[in-house]
Amino acid sequence: MKTTLQPDENGFYGEFGGAFVPEMLYPNVLELQQNYLQIIATEDFQKEFKLLLKDYVGRPTPLYFSKNLSEQFQAQIYLKREDLNHTGAHKINNAIGQVLLAKRLNKKRIIAETGAGQHGVATATACALLGLDCTIYMGEIDIERQKPNVERMRLLGAKIQPATSGSKTLKDATNEAIRAWINDPVGTHYIIGSVVGPHPYPDLVAQFQSVISEEIKIQLKEKTGNENPDYVVACLGGGSNAIGAFYHFIDNGKTQLIAVEAGGLGVHSGKTAATIALGKKGIIHGSKTYLIQTDDGQIVEPHSISAGLDYPGIGPIHSYLHDTNKAEVVSITDDEAMQAAYDLSRIEGIIPAIESAHALAYLHKMKLKTTDVVVVNLSGRGDKDLATLQNYRTDEK
Repeated sequence: MKTTLQPDENGFYGEFGGAFVPEMLYPNVLELQQNYLQIIATEDFQKEFKLLLKDYVGRPTPLYFSKNLSEQFQAQIYLKREDLNHTGAHKINNAIGQVLLAKRLNKKRIIAETGAGQHGVATATACALLGLDCTIYMGEIDIERQKPNVERMRLLGAKIQPATSGSKTLKDATNEAIRAWINDPVGTHYIIGSVVGPHPYPDLVAQFQSVISEEIKIQLKEKTGNENPDYVVACLGGGSNAIGAFYHFIDNGKTQLIAVEAGGLGVHSGKTAATIALGKKGIIHGSKTYLIQTDDGQIVEPHSISAGLDYPGIGPIHSYLHDTNKAEVVSITDDEAMQAAYDLSRIEGIIPAIESAHALAYLHKMKLKTTDVVVVNLSGRGDKDLATLQNYRTDEK
């Protein structure tokens, strides 16, 4: 698998990353560190992975030229349709890869955390397909606001374990999953759904998601004669869809990479998940990165209307890209994202996930030329968000 962005031998991207784990977790992480690159590079692994991505997931996903958005913003707007993957989001790319890896490590049980439920559904799907036991940890609040995905996971045979501590969202689900992994290191593999956590997870997830930008290059070359767009825009929570969309464009000298965080009720409202805008360097879930914390180092509870973006940190890769000016990080409020979701539904007939709508909303803030080629990563579909969209509707009351 081609890579353009790899950590050093200790899992650091510059000063970010690493593996800050308790001693009880060290054997689990070490096993992965010692084996993951070798396993995923084998011909046997790559053949099975690529075949499943093609015939089961439905890749390559279309790169769709949006005539209506292009007219509205007076630029060349393309949507990378990750919403058309099996299970409805980009998360399946990583879930399939990690379950294949787990089988080759002789694991019998899979655990995972999920926020919006997309990673949970993807993991449960991969486990059903490949015959592994599956437990999904999910915050109690997220279980309530993402009911369709909860029912999908149960239908697929997964056990749902509510996280009832703290903010009862993604951060707390991750804490519970890590505890469970410590208790069964030999038989269990923990599938992290984003480019967060201790090394090797950020690199592992980035490699499995890099197929997104790999396809964009080929598809854009076919459509325009040039494989490099002027901009790639993606929403940023932990950062898996963003790194997938950015991966093969980093340092190409042509493409500006824009990651859109969840501004919530406003960056300085106290109800936000805009990590780069507010964050300080610290350790969260086993790696050094930027995170929202108080002056004495306590993690601040994040807020976003989108269950997939309310994480108080970001992947160390994105901290590195930000600090080295290889990517720009911006934010969009709840209101702006919701309006963008309504707009795309009505002018393109595509209902986006609220996460993806953050990226779409940023088009309004870009100063674009008619010749600019912009790729927006439409990371997921909005079926899971129908209740939120309905409750938030303002224009038809």
